[in-house]
Amino acid sequence: MHHPETSDIFDTHLASFDDEVIQASYERPILVDFWAEWCAPCIVIAPALKQVIPAYNGRLRLAKLEVDEGENMKLAGHHKVRGFPTVMLFRDGKEVARFSGARPARAIHEFIQVHTELSVNA
Repeated sequence: MHHPETSDIFDTHLASFDDEVIQASYERPILVDFWAEWCAPCIVIAPALKQVIPAYNGRLRLAKLEVDEGENMKLAGHHKVRGFPTVMLFRDGKEVARFSGARPARAIHEFIQVHTELSVNA
């Protein structure tokens, strides 16, 4: 899945995860969406995530990790992901928070604001 509308939403995978998520999270917070095509709640949350990310004007990025692609399920196992979608927030090279299941945009904003110093520019 390609996200031409914003470079703040990108696809990641096992080989690039360390650079694109772990290392990059030292510069700014990164949300990681562990998702699968067969997962109905994953499809439900996708538009909400896509709506939320641009509100932070590049101060937060979203990495989409499709668990059924290649070796990506190993990452899900490594991070003890038990169900999909699971959205994790990485800062300074480590996971600081997570939630599972579909949530509306407002709840995703609240999650971000509780776990980062970021707020949406009014």
